[in-house]
Amino acid sequence: MADTFGPMRDADADDGVTGMGPDPAAARKEPIRVLVVDDHALFRRGLEIVLAAEEDIQVVGEAGDGAEAVDKAADLLPDIVLMDVRMPKRGGIEACTSIKEVAPSAKIIMLTISDEEADLYDAIKAGATGYLLKEISTDEVATAIRAVADGQSQISPSMASKLLTEFKSMIQRTDERRLVPAPRLTDRELEVLKLVATGMNNRDIAKELFISENTVKNHVRNILEKLQLHSRMEAVVYAMREKILEIR
Repeated sequence: MADTFGPMRDADADDGVTGMGPDPAAARKEPIRVLVVDDHALFRRGLEIVLAAEEDIQVVGEAGDGAEAVDKAADLLPDIVLMDVRMPKRGGIEACTSIKEVAPSAKIIMLTISDEEADLYDAIKAGATGYLLKEISTDEVATAIRAVADGQSQISPSMASKLLTEFKSMIQRTDERRLVPAPRLTDRELEVLKLVATGMNNRDIAKELFISENTVKNHVRNILEKLQLHSRMEAVVYAMREKILEIR
């Protein structure tokens, strides 16, 4: 059954979206171009109305399923694809990989009612940068779009916990053979990576380690370069798989 438009909570709710990345830039010259993908026309229309009130966000198109989303992404080259997980013809997770091929610069945020660990993990593997539940407030949708556009990975807090549980289960189920030795991270880089894995942002990591926020950013950049990865979330997945760090 396809996802439906869940209730939007007040923006002051305690369990807001958890970010994993640098703080969003305060100013932006061009609006963030968003493609909205959902099989419910009313939900798409609701998102368009909400986002139309944001001066720095522009909805450039919409699609009703994953197949149409791939075509629209190739044509429009949006900055952000805001996409449902479960849709007819072609689901959002399956569409992720194709969208990344036709529009490599586009960042994908899954917006869904599915709180299944498997959907979350598959979405990340397919290239999604965010995974949000439809219960989030209207303000949080715009905030998440800005954050992902500025390099963060956004995930609903309840799903962040499930993500770490899935990592641990994956390690327990599978003892993968390493074809290439894992790059060596410094002790400080390992400290930073462990804090990233808990969902802390750069500012909080800096306070925890008594270092500057710029130093944290440099450590994160070095970690990604060493591991040849593109996002903080991918770094955590890699670290768990290769047993670089363990979360008990």
